[in-house]
Amino acid sequence: MDKETAIRALAALAQEHRLAIFRRLVAAGTAGLTAGQLAEGVGIAAQGLSFHVKELERAGLVTPEREGRFIRYRLDVTQMRALMTFLLEDCCGGRPELCGGLDPVAPSCKPTPQNVKGSRHVKRG
Repeated sequence: MDKETAIRALAALAQEHRLAIFRRLVAAGTAGLTAGQLAEGVGIAAQGLSFHVKELERAGLVTPEREGRFIRYRLDVTQMRALMTFLLEDCCGGRPELCGGLDPVAPSCKPTPQNVKGSRHVKRG
């Protein structure tokens, strides 16, 4: 990830509602959430959600998918990992083992029996 892309992503996350939306989508994993679920979970009106999600889309952190009358939003995991890697690439002077578990590949995101729904939907935490 280049510096400009990282700045765009961080700028998008530097707002209370967008950060809450992003965190909800991280927790939802590959299943994502509908616009209604996101709005309710974050506690904002649908119009406000649309504005904030567009900023996250422009930053490449979120992708929409139409499902009939609904739009389902999912985290772009590749972009999130690229941002985390960018932020941590020089961790502890090039010795990431000294950073105490800040591994950018997030080993804690491995599926467990309680957070797997079928084979495609994994809740990430």
